Amino acid sequence: MLNVKIYSFSYKKSGIPCDDSSNGGGFVFDCRFIYNPGREESFKMLTGKDKDIIEFLDRNDVMQEFLNSVFSISSAAVDNYLHREFTNLMFSFGCTGGQHRSVYSAEKLAAFLNEKYGSKIRVTVTHNEFPELNN
Repeated sequence: MLNVKIYSFSYKKSGIPCDDSSNGGGFVFDCRFIYNPGREESFKMLTGKDKDIIEFLDRNDVMQEFLNSVFSISSAAVDNYLHREFTNLMFSFGCTGGQHRSVYSAEKLAAFLNEKYGSKIRVTVTHNEFPELNN
């Protein structure tokens, strides 16, 4: 079984997550180039799992292009790891506060991988800055 761990994090707070498998790391994606919804007063207290943020980022063309690239890379990696019978793969998304863009991206990748691979993989999502969001 391939265990896929997906993290959201803040570059300013916790930094890039450590890999607790024997791989020594994984893919790290920087979301800071995408417009930060946290700059909008009405979004400051929300996270990437809140409906208003999801709708805002769903309409952001740059975010959607970014995610399509991530989906392509992640699919290639998962396919390769499954073929080689590897057991651990890690993806991390960072932004300034680890609250909006990285949380949204981590959740979107998890949904994409679960839909595409189903029971072939086990996906876990960890939001380092907002552990109350972890399932």
